[in-house]
Amino acid sequence: MKILGIDEAGRGPVLGPMVICGFLAEESKIKELKKLGAKDSKLLTDKKRRSLLPKIKKLADDFVLVKVTAKEIDKLRDVSNLNRIEIGRMQHIINLFNPDKVIIDSPEVNTKKFAEKIRQKLRNKSVEIVAENFADKKYPHVSAASIIAKVRRDMEIEKLHKKYGFFGSGYTSDERTIAFLKDWIKMNKEFPDFVRKSWATIAIMKEEKEQRNIIQFVGE
Repeated sequence: MKILGIDEAGRGPVLGPMVICGFLAEESKIKELKKLGAKDSKLLTDKKRRSLLPKIKKLADDFVLVKVTAKEIDKLRDVSNLNRIEIGRMQHIINLFNPDKVIIDSPEVNTKKFAEKIRQKLRNKSVEIVAENFADKKYPHVSAASIIAKVRRDMEIEKLHKKYGFFGSGYTSDERTIAFLKDWIKMNKEFPDFVRKSWATIAIMKEEKEQRNIIQFVGE
């Protein structure tokens, strides 16, 4: 039986892309994945994730990475939401591989309803779908997808650091990220394309800048 595990990295940050991975491997590879130490990428150090990456890839029949840029997310959120964006990319991955079974780390609490949404645009309507919250902690195929997605997302962030300067993890909970954004908007009219402008944090910062500009103009 061919099992496809799907997970993402970078769903919540205000900076950088979201990366979704589909990891396809035979059911018989579960023991080997467990033996390697494949688990939720958040439970592993960066060094451990990167050391596991080539070993995990060797166990795959195939895998795919789908990158959704900040600019794409902003554009799509005008007519959709992040969950629907993910669902569309996941449906594409499933149709690409046509597995016997797919296991997904569900971003929605109602996992049964989420599985139904996924099935709607699948070519193979009879495929077995397991959608669970924290599936990356329970299913090795999803853990593998989680690790591959996380390493690629980190590599994308490293490229941005080299180009724009260090800004931390890209999450709004990171003080370095917020400091970078505040400094950027002070010096520039707009945020760069790798910033998710549809995030509330960005809207607030832009509004604060406009208010400062008005006060400055009135003062003059």
